Amino acid sequence: MYVAEFGLPDFASYDTTSLRTGMMSGAPCPVELMKRVLEEMHIRELVIAYGQTETSPVVTMSDAGDSLEIRVNTVGRAMPQTDIKIASLDTQETLPYGRQGEVCVRGYALMKGYDGDPEGTAQVIQPDGWLRTGDLGVMREDGCIHITGRSRDVIIRGGENIYPREVEEFLYTCPKVGEVQVIGIPNARLGEIVVAWIRLRPGVEATEREIRDFCQGQVAYYKIPEHVRFVEEFPATLSGKIQKYKMREFEIEARGLEDEAKTATA
Repeated sequence: MYVAEFGLPDFASYDTTSLRTGMMSGAPCPVELMKRVLEEMHIRELVIAYGQTETSPVVTMSDAGDSLEIRVNTVGRAMPQTDIKIASLDTQETLPYGRQGEVCVRGYALMKGYDGDPEGTAQVIQPDGWLRTGDLGVMREDGCIHITGRSRDVIIRGGENIYPREVEEFLYTCPKVGEVQVIGIPNARLGEIVVAWIRLRPGVEATEREIRDFCQGQVAYYKIPEHVRFVEEFPATLSGKIQKYKMREFEIEARGLEDEAKTATA
């Protein structure tokens, strides 16, 4: 919704100086977007919340009194009577501060289970009560959580792990980029390669080469999108959540990668 508001051709004509506070949640918030909301919409007390439907839903939130650094770079701390830990994807052991792992949640707000689906429930809720969110994150020493992406969204290109959100955050620093989503598509030689879907800011034009040149020397070579598709909109649910699997399906069909997509991987 914030992106759509900034996309209005006459956004600058609106007086938003009366705005004071608000919340951002429901999808990962790019740092550059957060900065624009604070500065251009004047919402100086904006807070970030994080959670899932399975957790009723909010389990962490920043505070309006937190520093700008905390509100821009984290989703805040655990809510009252809620336990948060970062766990190893392999062993589910609790990881120390600063280590990336899966965000796990335990507490009163947790669902009892998926209705009529005990097997699905057992996949996400551990015997000791911890729910595996499927989100990757890092806990800082101040207890604040930095979300780094989805465990299932990791792109593995030639053995290198690439986290789409990291690439998206960088591309948002390009002055011409209004909104961006990064996905991986099958590749016979490398396993997967990076593709970026970009909606440009109103009134600007760009080429695929221009976007790739912007990345050169600023991010690792294997994180640079091999393909860029400029779009006016992204496939999304009725609530506005981006459906990356539909983007991947579109790319596979458009680029004739059906055979590569069927290749079994370990």
